[in-house]
Amino acid sequence: MTVCIRGAITAENTKEEILSATKELLTKIIRENAIELKDIISVFFTMTKDMDAVYPAVAARQIGIVHAALMCFDELEIKGSLTKCIRVAMTVNSELKQDEVTHVYMKGATVLRPDITQKKDAVAIDGPAGSGKSTLAKLLAAKMGYIYVDTGAMYRAFGLFCKNKGISIENVETSEKYLSETDIELGFKDGQTRVFLNGADVTDDIRTQEIAAYASAVAKLGFVREYLGNKQKAIANEKKVVMDGRDIGTNVIPNAKVKLYIDASEKVRADRRMKELEQKGIKGDFDTIYQEVVQRDKNDRERKINPLTVAKDAVVIDTSDMSAEKVLDEALKIIKENGLWK
Repeated sequence: MTVCIRGAITAENTKEEILSATKELLTKIIRENAIELKDIISVFFTMTKDMDAVYPAVAARQIGIVHAALMCFDELEIKGSLTKCIRVAMTVNSELKQDEVTHVYMKGATVLRPDITQKKDAVAIDGPAGSGKSTLAKLLAAKMGYIYVDTGAMYRAFGLFCKNKGISIENVETSEKYLSETDIELGFKDGQTRVFLNGADVTDDIRTQEIAAYASAVAKLGFVREYLGNKQKAIANEKKVVMDGRDIGTNVIPNAKVKLYIDASEKVRADRRMKELEQKGIKGDFDTIYQEVVQRDKNDRERKINPLTVAKDAVVIDTSDMSAEKVLDEALKIIKENGLWK
């Protein structure tokens, strides 16, 4: 698949500054998108008319981009536009889709894409099932006065929709034809999140192992992730949120001020699930639950669309041997260090 990655940076109009800034920008684009130099097809550069000390393409050659097509152009001179700016458009062969690439804007050029570069007042929490991320997210939201957004509940709601339609887990892809009939919304009241499916409160109905399996199945579907992802992004744009899920820091709110990845060993997570079921009066088999945890992890990490991964700028917290209170304290420390909450 071919994708185009954009970027920009500002520099002073000297040969040394232009080459240094261009190398810095290209290197970050390559690193952030896991690009191999052999996969770069072309790189187009523009510079504002106040920059003429050297061609920025020289920097590309110097860092090893020797087989791609390189071209340099003048940027249009628009009144009031950013000065001393180098812009890049890099075309690459990649396994990423266009909406999954990371565009890079640095130094003074961050003003060109505030939607990417301005950090949202949000905490993005990712991690596997049973790691404790939902517990942490709820505690953080209550402590900070933010809205808690349980994105996993939205996938469960779509799974419930499929079940109610009589669609088997093996055939969930057939649910696309019913997407127009689906309305999944989150409601927020007194710090609590309620999940609504076509107007009905299904908050309690979605908390079963069967629906969890459905959620794992529908989460692989591109049309479901796009539908629910857009809803999640809209909430993050409107409110101060603590949002947890599998691709929050990497896809839904990649510009969140704080990103956390909450993890725990498979054994610990299976044991937590076992105790959760026991508290509900449900007898569970540990070996079965353990295998379900392992399979869920495999599904989440290997799906082609927005898989579960650790965001590059996320802080990892292993909760295996930590109490909920200790995890909360650690998360709050990180949040305060990032200036999100005092």
